[in-house]
Amino acid sequence: MKPRVATIWLEGCSGCHMSFLDMDERLVELANKMDVVYSPLMDIKEFPEDVDVTLIEGAINTEEDLHKVRKIRSRTKLLVSFGDCAVTANVPSMRNEFAPKDVLHRAYVENATLNPGAPTFGEDGVPRLLNRARPVHEFVHVDLFLPGCPPPADAIYYVITELLAGNMPDPGALTRFGR
Repeated sequence: MKPRVATIWLEGCSGCHMSFLDMDERLVELANKMDVVYSPLMDIKEFPEDVDVTLIEGAINTEEDLHKVRKIRSRTKLLVSFGDCAVTANVPSMRNEFAPKDVLHRAYVENATLNPGAPTFGEDGVPRLLNRARPVHEFVHVDLFLPGCPPPADAIYYVITELLAGNMPDPGALTRFGR
């Protein structure tokens, strides 16, 4: 049975997933060694049980993100903070100097050209913002940090192949913050 791997995208730009796709033909090699069981690149609604490795991109910015990351951690053996937003909260944390209501007013009222108005929260609206955008490890245990904005495809490939081989990789030589 092949290892079960998942990727998830929280509050970020999706650049880490674009870098993941930049592995090009190596994706075919990886597909032969693992089963991707969840990803924003797939149409699967519920995060599965018994995932061996999850790469999590993005900061924790909303109550929904917090709920997701706790569920993911409980269903994942090895959790990788994937990119600077997951590792440090990076760009999403730029809003941390402002109250959530001010952030929403700026985005949905001041910058709106059509139908300005603050959003509603809950099932029919947007997820409620936390007071601050924060990195993944402030809420759940992270087993490995893969920095970079985004991490280069070579570093992602190295980390995944090492994890699939049962090794704990050290991506330090292949990436750095903001690279």
